Amino acid sequence: MKRILLTTVSLCVFGLAAPALAADLPAYTKAPPIVAPTYDWSGFYVGAFGGYGFGNHNLNNATGPAGFANFTENYSSEGGLGGVEAGYNYQTGNIVLGVEGDYSWSGINGNNNFKSTDAFGNASSDATNLRWSGTLRGRGGIAVDRLLLFFTGGWAYGDLRHTNTDSVSGVDQFDSNRSGLTAGGGIAYAITNNVIGKIEYRYYDFGTYARAGGATGLTPNGQLPFNVANTYSDVLLGLDFKFGGR
Repeated sequence: MKRILLTTVSLCVFGLAAPALAADLPAYTKAPPIVAPTYDWSGFYVGAFGGYGFGNHNLNNATGPAGFANFTENYSSEGGLGGVEAGYNYQTGNIVLGVEGDYSWSGINGNNNFKSTDAFGNASSDATNLRWSGTLRGRGGIAVDRLLLFFTGGWAYGDLRHTNTDSVSGVDQFDSNRSGLTAGGGIAYAITNNVIGKIEYRYYDFGTYARAGGATGLTPNGQLPFNVANTYSDVLLGLDFKFGGR
């Protein structure tokens, strides 16, 4: 009987004390989820790129001497290209600003396939080959973690080789180094903290080059003096390595 009485008293005392003891225990809180750090685009980078380009050329010989038939003609060009690049990005918030320079070797060429005639009615062909080009551009974009949407624009420089082939008088070939403008945009993605892939479109305007007439008023192979206006569009894939950062 005494044992039952003691057990009952103990249970009553424990029941009264339990809420007080529980109040003294620290409250349990769930640990906050681990948030992955946002990618930082800031830093220097170097890389390589390749792609395909398309050119448009407008030939005009309206500057030729009086008495000759004048004409204006368009022809196109296309081909592959590849090059190297280097640049620097600075990120503030989700805005990325930077500068980039590149140099590329080009096989973009085309001709009018003897659709024109020379000053004396002979078949004549004009061809333009963009041999190499370089640019220095500003860049700006919006970053969403590892994804970057960007636009770019600035100065471009290129070596264009023109070849005029006359069915009777032979070949006249010359190079023209042209300064112009370029603009475009693209998407870049940080595959790892240091390796970045991108796809990009660029438009180039290299202005107009000219072939003047000599003492006879004609070019070295007997053509009317002419000028050619040149624009290009490139689609590029690139891979860059970014130094440091995360």
